[in-house]
Amino acid sequence: MKQEIKITASLSAGNPTRCKFAVNRPLLPGRTVTYSEARQAAESPLALALFEILEVSEVRISGDWVQVTKKDAGNWAPLAKKIGSGIRSALERGANPVAPNAGKELPGPDEIRLKIERLFETEINPAIASHGGFVELLDVKGASVYLQMGGGCQGCGMANVTLRQGIETSIRDAVPEVEEILDSTDHASGANPYYQPSKK
Repeated sequence: MKQEIKITASLSAGNPTRCKFAVNRPLLPGRTVTYSEARQAAESPLALALFEILEVSEVRISGDWVQVTKKDAGNWAPLAKKIGSGIRSALERGANPVAPNAGKELPGPDEIRLKIERLFETEINPAIASHGGFVELLDVKGASVYLQMGGGCQGCGMANVTLRQGIETSIRDAVPEVEEILDSTDHASGANPYYQPSKK
């Protein structure tokens, strides 16, 4: 009897165009691969199936999950259903969802930690020091990174822009295998006089 395919979707905490779909079976064990267009994905029936959905702009597959990026930040509900159906359909065909040797091997948490600490020390902290700020790595769990901003960055109204457009981009360039980048800073208690809580 075949195991029922179960898929759980979770939105990215900091990027409204990105959603992760966890599947109850291995897709690409110990490796990660990212496709930014269908013509790159000949080795992956799963990615090809997802690129048939017009709103999809990027597909990342690793371990037992698929991360999908869409072209705009609109409502995920209707698109998530299409993606779930696409994943299920690709897996039910029985072929490997991705070629087993696709992409790159995932580095361990210690290797990720070392690369990010070096990046913070040599590039990021020197760049934001002129604003009296700094960022530190709190933890690495699997391929998820937890960081904290301090000094002038804690409570700064531009902290989210700094994180998303600067720090996150630099981390992903240096360590493409990172899955999530989570800001653990308590910005509400920052001393920066320019801080304004975001409107809900």
